[in-house]
Amino acid sequence: MTTAYAPGSLVSARGREWVVLPESADDMLVLRPLGGSDDDVAALFPAFEKVAAASFAPPTPDDLGDARAAGLLRSALRIGFRSGAGPFRSLAGIAVQPRAYQLVPLLMALRQPTVRMLISDDVGIGKTVEAGLIASELLAQGEASGLAVLCSPALAEQWQQELRSKFGIDAELVLSSTVSRLERNTDYGGSLFQKYRHVIVSTDFIKSTRHRDDFVRHCPDLVIVDEAHTCVSADEPGGGAGRRNQNQLRYELLQKVSAKEDRHLLLVTATPHSGKESAFRNLLGLVRPELATVDLDTAEGRSLLARHFVQRKRADVRNYLTEERGGALAESTAFPSDREFKNEPYKLTPAYRDLLDDALAYAKERVEQGTAQGKREARVAWWSAIALLRSLVSSPRAAAKTLRTRSVAAAAQTPEEADQLGAPLTRDAADADALEGMDTAPGAETSPDGAAAAKHDRLLELAKRAEALEGPERDRKLKELVKHLKGLLEEGYNPIVFCRYIDTAEYVAEHLDGKLNGRASGGRPGWKTTVKHVTGKLSPQQRVERIEELAEEAAAEAARAAVDEEGTQARRVLVATDCLSEGVNLQHYFDAVVHYDLAWNPTRHDQREGRVDRYGQQRDVVRVITMFGEDNVIDGKVLEVLIKKYQEIRKALGVAVSVPDETAAGVTDAIVDWLLSRGREAEQEALFTPEDLVARTEEVDSAWESAAEREKTSRTRFAQRAIHPEEVAREVAAVREALGGAGEVREFTEDALRALGALVTPLPDGDGDGGGFRADVSTVPVGLKDAIVPLVGGDVVDKGRPVPFRETAAVPRGEAALVRTDPVVGALASHVLDTALDAEGDPDKRPARRCGVIRTDRVSTRTTLLLVRYRFHLTLPSRHGTRQLVAEDARLLAFTGAPDKAQWLTAEQARELVDYEATENTAPTMGVNTMRRVLDALPAVTEHLDSYGDELAAELADSHRRVRVASEEIRRGLKIQAQKPADVLGVYVYLPTVANPAASAGGAA
Repeated sequence: MTTAYAPGSLVSARGREWVVLPESADDMLVLRPLGGSDDDVAALFPAFEKVAAASFAPPTPDDLGDARAAGLLRSALRIGFRSGAGPFRSLAGIAVQPRAYQLVPLLMALRQPTVRMLISDDVGIGKTVEAGLIASELLAQGEASGLAVLCSPALAEQWQQELRSKFGIDAELVLSSTVSRLERNTDYGGSLFQKYRHVIVSTDFIKSTRHRDDFVRHCPDLVIVDEAHTCVSADEPGGGAGRRNQNQLRYELLQKVSAKEDRHLLLVTATPHSGKESAFRNLLGLVRPELATVDLDTAEGRSLLARHFVQRKRADVRNYLTEERGGALAESTAFPSDREFKNEPYKLTPAYRDLLDDALAYAKERVEQGTAQGKREARVAWWSAIALLRSLVSSPRAAAKTLRTRSVAAAAQTPEEADQLGAPLTRDAADADALEGMDTAPGAETSPDGAAAAKHDRLLELAKRAEALEGPERDRKLKELVKHLKGLLEEGYNPIVFCRYIDTAEYVAEHLDGKLNGRASGGRPGWKTTVKHVTGKLSPQQRVERIEELAEEAAAEAARAAVDEEGTQARRVLVATDCLSEGVNLQHYFDAVVHYDLAWNPTRHDQREGRVDRYGQQRDVVRVITMFGEDNVIDGKVLEVLIKKYQEIRKALGVAVSVPDETAAGVTDAIVDWLLSRGREAEQEALFTPEDLVARTEEVDSAWESAAEREKTSRTRFAQRAIHPEEVAREVAAVREALGGAGEVREFTEDALRALGALVTPLPDGDGDGGGFRADVSTVPVGLKDAIVPLVGGDVVDKGRPVPFRETAAVPRGEAALVRTDPVVGALASHVLDTALDAEGDPDKRPARRCGVIRTDRVSTRTTLLLVRYRFHLTLPSRHGTRQLVAEDARLLAFTGAPDKAQWLTAEQARELVDYEATENTAPTMGVNTMRRVLDALPAVTEHLDSYGDELAAELADSHRRVRVASEEIRRGLKIQAQKPADVLGVYVYLPTVANPAASAGGAA
């Protein structure tokens, strides 16, 4: 480039200072505002606009502040960085502060020329964040130009929100409901996958041959596959022909996508094995073909796998960096310590029991008649019987709906088709793609012969009896639920109630509304409860909106209660079907789960509980209540054979172990078969266990023991050993040195808000254990308030409701996280920095100052602290060519004595000065004179500042090479050069106290 302005140099234009970017040319300058982000980049034509070389203005003696003001400026600068010079190009600009263990997949990825990984961390650890970190880094480095996420349609909008809010990646949704609109906006003959750089695609939509070839032909060079285990099928039979066929279509799609050797591919799943070794091998083969056949018991095989596979459970990462391995960086992750399980029985009322017995008798007759008529009729009758039993033990309303609705299996032409139609609506498959649309009440009416009218009348009579049983006085299950919920609410919990059917969820929510408020008693405050329900009737986006409405209404209720009834608290209860048991993260709003209806697959229970038991949950213990009918027989057997065993193994291993769907289905088939065969025998027969069920139970036990043993073995064989904690600690230390840590962010946020007039108070007891404070931001300066309003909501700010600031990266809307990348914290940092650097602004409205003279007994001689901003010109080679970048870094440097005879302190000693407090007042005139003398002599340290910049550049280059240790072709040609002169943002002079000038107390000498 022959332009007069080198990359990284400063120019003045349009009334402000800019940094020249490498994309500039002679006739056009590409500029970023000094201290700004890539979103603020502008192009300027020197032929038409005045441009001049600029230098950063030095501090002036009349801008004196104290040590606190110095710390605020330094923190505001570091927090405001969006273009750090370190090896992780994206970390400065994303809105999430990753935990140390979440950097492991990123480090593994950067050691591969083409990233191919299977990320299989446990539920709730943060696989989406880990995949997002890799994606944002590859995009920021230019290693990838576009992104496609393949996922279930139910999870598409959540992926879109996560990418946008956390990583600044805007992606278009490609679903069956959006593709027509997208194609209309695409040029004739073109592909929407060429038009849109980033896309989130429904796997089931794109797997069809009609759309697959276009996607494969124009697929982006970076692909993330969510719930990847649903995209492979095992070689052995099982799971149903329909599901195997769907999995096979997805597998064929991914085989085509992965065939392009230079395409980055991230497979994400919490269950890579699913109990079948062949399915696991097929999954690994997508990552790298050799992994499908390599012997994983050999050192060579394990070494190959370790480069591409990461699998950890919570125990592995809860205290990932210990004091020994992380030193001062040791951190623990706030997962709930446990799930507290409680199984709560209920008994049917006599009328409800009679209805169940009569329905069982009817179901038995239908199965016997169907068996006599043929295989197809037998299967239709079988599915009708199961539908009737499941809905009856769910709720009277679901039972009535089922009794009035025609069985979907009745449309089948063959026994096999009857199984394909009937199984999804009556069984509980564990796959996420099997959840959507499966919460409608299944039909029971089959009407197969000339006696249809009589059978129809009988079903209608049973339906009317079911309708008459609605309400807590006739439905003891509902009455018991009210009691259990009140107990949870009194203890401060906000529970989710999971139901099997839409009709049940609507029925429960209707009868709970207005019945869950509580009065103060025993020293505990009263509470008011808001109840809402979410079912498959709502689209995925509407479900999220409904949940947010519930949170907002509960918050509004809390505000009203604070005025009307002192001490009254707000509670929320969500009633939901399994449409929420996968994908939607609910840990911000709820902390207890009630299984109102038993699932017939225990994995479904774990999926439900996993929505709240995950990273970001404020509770130490998540409460789980499982309701079961102790006298309806089927609940008791399912609980005994499936649910309890599942809970025991999970507790023993610390991770869930799935039993194959077909194995669980075999148990429930045996239970139903027994129920239909026993008729109206005596109650004590309920204690009898038939031979077939005994055999099925033994089969489940055997399958689970084998699965548990495989899980133990795999956790040992496939433990993550490619990246050691010490390596992560080193990179975390470098990142935090440049960008700041959590403690600094909290201190800065709290101090800056107070300095700007906000009322800051601790979080009240019982408002979660994430730590933090609340701040009324309605009184802060207008410019800052205008920036905050879109982030937390205008009504919150205008009405003076305090905004919670929590010491966790995971917070709901309306709250702020005490991490540097939170938008509210970022807005505050920008305001503090801008006002400090505005020479024409009101000095009284600057919480941070560029100069300070502090008398303290922590120093024995005059010590000067400099806050210096460095700009670097980076040449970063990649497999797509070389990129030219400009980045920034801020450092503290300190010396004793006069500038021309400076004795430089260590970096650690310089950082300690920020925490030194004044122990004696400084006379204003004396402070101004001292600062003027130091500033006048400051040019004497320019040579040292330049030399230190060169050292930083060399250190940064080493860091870039270190994280890419295995990618020699990427490391060649790497160059980092410090732009000179550096910007001196702040100068702070520490003087010994007059009373005791020799006092040192271990401070700077």
